[in-house]
Amino acid sequence: MKNKKLAYYVLMFLPLVVVLIALPFLPDKIPAHFGFDNQVTRWGSKYETLLFPGATILMGLFLRAMGRFAAKEEKTGKNNEKVIFITGILVLLMFNILNIYMLYVDFKGIEDLSSVPIDLNKILFSLLGILMIVIGNVMPKLRMNSVAGLRTVWSLKNETTWKKSQRFGGISFIFAGIAVVVISIFTEGWVCFGWSMGILLVTLGIDVIYSYQIAKEY
Repeated sequence: MKNKKLAYYVLMFLPLVVVLIALPFLPDKIPAHFGFDNQVTRWGSKYETLLFPGATILMGLFLRAMGRFAAKEEKTGKNNEKVIFITGILVLLMFNILNIYMLYVDFKGIEDLSSVPIDLNKILFSLLGILMIVIGNVMPKLRMNSVAGLRTVWSLKNETTWKKSQRFGGISFIFAGIAVVVISIFTEGWVCFGWSMGILLVTLGIDVIYSYQIAKEY
């Protein structure tokens, strides 16, 4: 657990360190916002690059708080905290990769994201798919709590509905995550975005319906 905590906090603060190192070498004006057509719509100060590391730190603190809160609701063991901790490491890793991507765009002064060798949606949804696969694997280990897992009024009805909902949700997330990764490999741009978000929303809808059905039986 000590090594995981070290990795967590390194990933939490690494974007800030990287940006502070890069800051003196960045141009004074950087692309600060892009439209739906991938064209830059606003140029901003290079110091705006500090916003993303700040958001990464806030996300890290938020996930740690969630883990501690979920642990308090667990009568025995620390499964909930461990699950959220592992999820947090992957989320922070995603933030770190996106930070590198944005610094590349800033250094190059790119005006059209379509000209970047790797499509942003490919990166985002490939990482999201991997995150979903990992979450799916750890969901069945979650004990009943109010902050993590497949939480509906029906899944929280009793221990049986909770366990069955997490097991079903875990399996559905694994398959959905695999599908999102495959889509991210073979598509890009808004096609990648649309299919990936569609899979995610359909999966969540199916999981909610399952928790409702299982609650009627138990």
